Amino acid sequence: MSQAAVEDASPGQPPESSLAVATSEAARQRRKIAALEEKLQVLESGHAVKQREINYYMSKGRAIRRIVTLFDNIEDLIGENDRRCDLDSEDENVTLDQERLQTGFISLTHTLPWLHSRASDLEYDEYSHMLKKLRQWADSGRGDDTSKLKSLVADWVNREFKPNPPVNPNDKYCRGFINDSCGRLLCPTELDWNNPIVRTGIRDRADGYVVTEMSWPAFLYEQYTADQNDLEKGLFKSTLLLQAFKAIFTSPSSTREVAGDGDTDNVIQANRRTNKDSHFGKKVKTHLRFALSSVNSWRSIDGDFDYIPFWQNIVDFFERPPGRTAQQNVKRLLAWWTRKVFGTSRRAELSDGTKARMSVNALARQRAQLDDALFDSE
Repeated sequence: MSQAAVEDASPGQPPESSLAVATSEAARQRRKIAALEEKLQVLESGHAVKQREINYYMSKGRAIRRIVTLFDNIEDLIGENDRRCDLDSEDENVTLDQERLQTGFISLTHTLPWLHSRASDLEYDEYSHMLKKLRQWADSGRGDDTSKLKSLVADWVNREFKPNPPVNPNDKYCRGFINDSCGRLLCPTELDWNNPIVRTGIRDRADGYVVTEMSWPAFLYEQYTADQNDLEKGLFKSTLLLQAFKAIFTSPSSTREVAGDGDTDNVIQANRRTNKDSHFGKKVKTHLRFALSSVNSWRSIDGDFDYIPFWQNIVDFFERPPGRTAQQNVKRLLAWWTRKVFGTSRRAELSDGTKARMSVNALARQRAQLDDALFDSE
């Protein structure tokens, strides 16, 4: 076919030598569009599946650092349970670290009950991918929580202690022991921050004033002061702790409901005060310590202070109380937290004897009311 013939051919018509059957150009364009739309749908479907996977692992991963373990790897938890399953007899030489890992694994299975069955069904590559995603989002969630508290803690400290100059919500280098308010809260309870010799010694890391994870800092205590004759009195009852918990587990705005310490501040009273303090609302254990420190990026070591054993000491306090009395104290403390956070009644804190007396008194009142009703009817 000559060049002239090709040029004379009608637009949209195939050359005679191609053996192609002439069809409607509009129809061909519609088919091309349909094919492209189908490819786009496949791509979007794959993207949607990937996005659902990301959202799923993100929500589940965040729960790991908040509920299961703050530092341990998921693989280590699973590995410890596998080690125990492979033993022919009971291991009599279990270390404390191994006990912590196994406790963490049990908590992991309760938090993510689907994990064991899904892991059993997956090939190794898919299994590794799943754990990688969970670990990735677990660490990402922990970073988000610490970032969230960075500005909130500055606002809380400024409101409560009114330091001059105020704590900068965007600059952590001005916090820690160089700041009087943050330093007071981070100070070990056996030392008196109001003593200038103590302040200087802590800041210079002098002998006798080195701050490590082996001491409870003041910010853990009710009114930020410890009773040296009873170091468990008021422990884990500070306003800052309650605010930090609510900011992470509920919402920053819910911290407005934390307006005081102690058993006299019930939920109704706190809600009434919330209306007066509402202009603070929008601005509004380890995370809180980090937020008070001058460390700018998350790491487990801060000078002489190691966050990992500090966190383990807190976990052991609640999960390994030595003796019946300590167990009862922990039970009452957890009931106090439940009431403070969720506004439940104090029934869980009542002794069996008190409950029995209340029941007897209630029955007596009911009997008296019944007698009065019978007397009136006569």
